[in-house]
Amino acid sequence: PPPISCCSNLPRAALRTVVLSPPPPPKMSVKVCTHPLMKHKLAHLRDKSVAPKEFRELSNEISTLLAYEAMTDLPTVDGTVATPFADECKTEIVSSAVGVVPIMRSGLGMVDGFIYAYPLAQVWHVGLYRDNKTLTPVEYYNRFSLETSLDVVYVLDSTLNCGAVDKSAVGLVKEWGVKKIKLCVIVASPEGIQAFHKEHPDVEIVTGSIDEGLTEGSDVYPGLGDPGNRFFGTS
Repeated sequence: PPPISCCSNLPRAALRTVVLSPPPPPKMSVKVCTHPLMKHKLAHLRDKSVAPKEFRELSNEISTLLAYEAMTDLPTVDGTVATPFADECKTEIVSSAVGVVPIMRSGLGMVDGFIYAYPLAQVWHVGLYRDNKTLTPVEYYNRFSLETSLDVVYVLDSTLNCGAVDKSAVGLVKEWGVKKIKLCVIVASPEGIQAFHKEHPDVEIVTGSIDEGLTEGSDVYPGLGDPGNRFFGTS
């Protein structure tokens, strides 16, 4: 007699093979600041005729707008203060320990804008540059402490080009022990966003603009030119 199967009496539908789909990849998170003042100031920042003094001023103003955009989800705790008319007024204050990490040197031009938005933020620095031949990041400065108490860090860079330097900088901040990180850039390329999120899908990018692409030299196009040179008046 044929062997008896434990499933022989089950309906045909119950014998179907179930194929489990793989979990969806993490959603890439990019927030573009669409404020009219961002568009207005960015239009002037792009202008190649703008002198370093005005470029610095615009960078600071744009960075403050980016800071407000990036910090919308900071947690708060309830408190009270006395006003001229009330002995006790309910308030909310930021409860997280906040840090900013500019990537030297183009990220330095964004620090004042972020500090203006939130003066209690700690400022730490990391020095990286992109080798123009290999397009790989080269680290030359890192003075992070052995441990950190920061809850959130905003990594600052003027442009997200091919993504190599920004990936490396965020990797260093993760190794430092920070759990919540955002990358804040004035302009970004689609290629840079894709390359960055391939390595750091959990890190949100906050930017003033997603530009058309990259030049042959892997700079954002139409972009800002070299923000470091324009900010510091060098060439």
